[in-house]
Amino acid sequence: MANVAVIGAQWGDEGKGKVVDWLSERADVVVRFQGGHNAGHTLVIDGVVFKLSLLPSGIVRPGKLSVLGNGVVIDPWALDKEIAELTARGVSITPESLVVADNAVLILPVHSEIDILRESSNVSTRIGTTKRGIGPAYEDKAGRRAVRVSDLADKDMLAKRIDMLLEHHNALRRGFGRDEVNADTLVTQCLEIAPKILPYAGNVWRRLNDARVAGKRILFEGAQGVLLDVDHGTYPFVTSSNTVAGQASAGSGMGPSAIGFVLGITKAYTTRVGEGPFPTELDDENGQRLGERGHEFGTVTGRQRRCGWFDATLVRQSMITSGVTGIVLTKLDVLDGFEELKIGMGYMLDGKELDYFPTGMGPQSRVEPIYETIEGWSDSTEGARSWAELPAEAVKYVKRIEELIGVPVVLLSTSPERDDTIMMRDPFAD
Repeated sequence: MANVAVIGAQWGDEGKGKVVDWLSERADVVVRFQGGHNAGHTLVIDGVVFKLSLLPSGIVRPGKLSVLGNGVVIDPWALDKEIAELTARGVSITPESLVVADNAVLILPVHSEIDILRESSNVSTRIGTTKRGIGPAYEDKAGRRAVRVSDLADKDMLAKRIDMLLEHHNALRRGFGRDEVNADTLVTQCLEIAPKILPYAGNVWRRLNDARVAGKRILFEGAQGVLLDVDHGTYPFVTSSNTVAGQASAGSGMGPSAIGFVLGITKAYTTRVGEGPFPTELDDENGQRLGERGHEFGTVTGRQRRCGWFDATLVRQSMITSGVTGIVLTKLDVLDGFEELKIGMGYMLDGKELDYFPTGMGPQSRVEPIYETIEGWSDSTEGARSWAELPAEAVKYVKRIEELIGVPVVLLSTSPERDDTIMMRDPFAD
């Protein structure tokens, strides 16, 4: 049995929640390996909707171990709130079902505050963050001044770590004309939340290795999408972590050989939340129709997503940078009823044809998509659970996407319901 890493192959919001939940029935352990509570996953189980932002999708399934790896930045107050909300809805969450990496970095109130100050003042290069402190927390991690989960258990060390943190943050706050943060106050806040978080803290790399040695099936759950990767995405309009499949190893403490199958989640069209380039974006009735039919609003922010045609060039790059084995194509049913569909095949840049998306902000803003037109279909694909139930034109559309991105479709999702899925290949069986 192979372990499986699930990553978004576009700009996030591809439907990873449903897919991870569908796969978690076959898994023993589900691991989040990057991001924070800026990543929303919506699950629909037996008609009941769960909206998660930090906890792994496997948390709603009894008998599974859910893990927040060291690559995740954790807001302890947000984590406590999410645990309380799910518990109130009948989901049992205990130290036996959830483990939080003791070497994971914490998001503190100073992080969200500086995030808001930057995003509000730097209008000309606004990134479009969720203002939840994700980026500043990763900055402090790289700057070696961050507070980690394990520090909550040592009051004296916690105070030292916070002094180091505030030496940096208070200088920034002075630059914005804001009052400095009192170190004693922040220490007190951390000590108050510590008893809610520390029972879940543990040595994640060892727990995962023990699971691997015991033959357990491990599912690695990514957040956001490859096009938001801090290195390989549309920089600077990206998230603050690596979202490619390789991060599943670094963000969990497992070696890369432990990750067998890389599953890329891809919408049958394209969406994006926030600022940044989007070559195939539609500012017309087709874009509006995709947004309305696909219910394209962010799980975390509620922001309306920008919508456009499928961009095969961008997805092909995601396949390469993440070493994707197979994809899940989601929301095919949203395309029902279109007389014709378009697929982005490449770009024109200053009179030159490109088969890749350029790196620089300038060229990215000037590219024009080259389209191939595909015949649409009038019959419904919603709820289909076999190829035989799909219109011939829908099958042709799926096959054409496979050809253009160079990776096979192994799962096809035809509605938000978990069981409305067509499986061509079981990732765990590889």
